[in-house]
Amino acid sequence: MSLGRKIYLKNDKDKKKLKPGEFIELDVDLILSNDITTPLAIDAFNQSKISKMKNPEKAVIVADHFTPNKDIDSAEQVKKVRDFARKWNLKFFDAGCGIEHTLLPEQGLVVPGDIIIGADSHTVTYGALGAVSSGVGSTDVAYGWATGKAWFKVPEAIKVVLKGSLQPHVSGKDIVLYLISLLGVDGALYKGLEFCGETLSELSMASRFTIANMVIECGAKYGIMEPDEKTINYVEKRAQRPYSPLPDNYSIKEDKDFDEVMEIDCSIIEPQVAFPSSPANSVPVSSIKKIKVDQVVLGSCTNGRWEDFIKAAEILKGKKAKEGLRFIVIPSTAALYKKMVDEGLLSVFIDAGAIISPPTCGPCLGGHMGILASGEKALSTTNRNFVGRMGHKDSKVYLANPEVAAATAINGYISAP
Repeated sequence: MSLGRKIYLKNDKDKKKLKPGEFIELDVDLILSNDITTPLAIDAFNQSKISKMKNPEKAVIVADHFTPNKDIDSAEQVKKVRDFARKWNLKFFDAGCGIEHTLLPEQGLVVPGDIIIGADSHTVTYGALGAVSSGVGSTDVAYGWATGKAWFKVPEAIKVVLKGSLQPHVSGKDIVLYLISLLGVDGALYKGLEFCGETLSELSMASRFTIANMVIECGAKYGIMEPDEKTINYVEKRAQRPYSPLPDNYSIKEDKDFDEVMEIDCSIIEPQVAFPSSPANSVPVSSIKKIKVDQVVLGSCTNGRWEDFIKAAEILKGKKAKEGLRFIVIPSTAALYKKMVDEGLLSVFIDAGAIISPPTCGPCLGGHMGILASGEKALSTTNRNFVGRMGHKDSKVYLANPEVAAATAINGYISAP
C-alpha cells in the first residue's frame, strides 16, 4: 500500500485498505490557518454555537499574509484572529514570526506520519517530512476545531520516481516546475504524488520542501516523500512531540501499490523559468531571449530558506543589482532573518542594493511589499504567477529558482546563473 494511504489508515485500523474515491473521517494531528482564512473559520465556528473546542493544542494560527498590516482592514482582521486565539488559548504566531509553511517545520510542529489540514493550499509543503498534508476550506478548519477530525476523499496515488544526477544550478524548484510542465495544472487533480528515487535521496531538505510546496500547482491533494536519514535528522533537532517515524509496512517501492507510475530523468533538467500566467508554462532558461524585468523577488514559503539565500549570495557577492530594478529579499522566518544577520549573509544583499523585508508572504499574493504596476514584469522565486497575482492584472510574473533570480537581479533581464 502507498505511504499516503497507510497514513490515512493509522487511526482507522478497522479497514485493511482504502479505495480511491472512498470518503473517510479521520482524526487530524494539526489544524492550520492564517490571517486570511481564519476569520471565515471563526465565523463558522461561532455560528455553530459550540461551547468547547476539541484538542485546542492541535490548532495553529499564523499571521503572515497581510502582515505587518498593510491597511486598517487587515489590522482589524488580524485583531479578530488574535483575540480568538487568546480566548481559546491557541498557538498563535503574530506578525513577523514568519511564513507558515517554513515556520511550522522550523518550530518542530510537523513530524512524519502526521495527518494535517490547513486553510491554505500550500499546506502540502509538509509532505517533505513524510506527512499527509492537504489544503482545505475555512469551514473544514472550523469543523476540525470542533471535532478534531476532517473528512477526506481517498485520492488515487501516483508514484513519481526521480532519477539521474542534477546539472549545476538545478534544485527542487526546477524539478517541480519541470514536473508541472509535464502534467499540466490539473494533471494530478485530487491525486496523491509520492516521491522516491535516487535523485530524491540526494536532494536537500530545502529542495524537498520546495517540491512538496508546489505539487498543488498540478492539482495534487498531497505530495509525500519517504522519510530518510536527512528527514529524521531534520525532525529530531526540532520535534516538539514524540512520533512514530512511519506506519508499519509502508511502501513507496512496489509499483502495484499505485494507480500510476511516472519516471523523471532529472539529469536533463536545466534551470527552469515559468512564463506567465501558469507554473506549467516552464521552459529551460537557456531558451529564453532577453526579457527585461522591473522587479526580482527572492523569498516566500517556496524558496525563502537558508540554502536559497546562500545560493543567491554566491552569485551576488561583490555585485550590484541593475540600476532601476527593484530587488526585494524576504527571509521567511524571524529565526532565519537573525541567522542571516549574525552570519553576515544579509550584508551581501544589502550591498547589492536589495530591499530587505520582514518575514511575510508580501507580494506573493499581491498583498504588499512589492506590488506591480500595469505593464511591469517580475522574476520571482514564489510559487504562482497567475494573472494579477502580484499586483495589476496587466503585470506579468515569471517563476524561477534563487540562482536565476540573483543573475536576473544583476543583469536586469532573465538570465542563467
